[in-house]
Amino acid sequence: MTAGAYVFEYYLVNYRRTWRASALSTLVMPLLTMVGFGLGVGAYVTGGVAGVPYLDWIVPGLIASTAVQTAIGESLWPVFGNFEWLKVYFAQAAAPLRVADILGGHLAYMLFRIVVSAAVFLGVGVLFGAVGSWWAPLAVPVAALAGLAVAAPTVAYSATVGSESYLPILLRFAVLPMSLFSGVFFPVESLPVLLRWVAWLLPLWHGVELCRDAMLGRAPGLIGLWHAIYLLAWCVLGWRLAHSRFRRRLVI
Repeated sequence: MTAGAYVFEYYLVNYRRTWRASALSTLVMPLLTMVGFGLGVGAYVTGGVAGVPYLDWIVPGLIASTAVQTAIGESLWPVFGNFEWLKVYFAQAAAPLRVADILGGHLAYMLFRIVVSAAVFLGVGVLFGAVGSWWAPLAVPVAALAGLAVAAPTVAYSATVGSESYLPILLRFAVLPMSLFSGVFFPVESLPVLLRWVAWLLPLWHGVELCRDAMLGRAPGLIGLWHAIYLLAWCVLGWRLAHSRFRRRLVI
């Protein structure tokens, strides 16, 4: 068992004590979103999108978006708090653990939380009859990849800022626009050309497209490979940035 696995186990032990607090929201939010957008808005979208019923079309985007939002939630205040309030990272560094172990263990826990939220959302989609392809379970690892692509650079951001007042800024000016303009609720082709390019640069759009391919049973082709490579690039770059920031703060 590697040292990073022990760090991951530490977070799992804590989660075992607190999972009830998040379990309700993990289940209720997909239900409310499915009813509000999938059924409510979908009732006015006659003919669906590209011949696909709106509920079936929107659920893959919601799974990817939920994964990204879970990733953001786990990589902002928890990371900042481990540096500034609880000093968990400093205690782990004194254990001693390598920076890669500390960072990797926490990212592994974030990935676990992302997978749980995506799997629950997929299950709710099945209950609503919005899943019609045997390839649909692949949406969970795809959503996990998209979530990790966002979590890693966000961890670097949280490890850099000196005040918690900077954390909501990321939510307002990065996460919210990304959720709205990444093809979750409507095709990006309906956006002006400039905003389309912005959407194409965002990691969430790539995750949405891959999730939609999986859940609709479409072959992603070479563009699917590009989506995966792009998300992996975000993961690698985010890891390098986060590792650099952790090392600067933890290694004396």
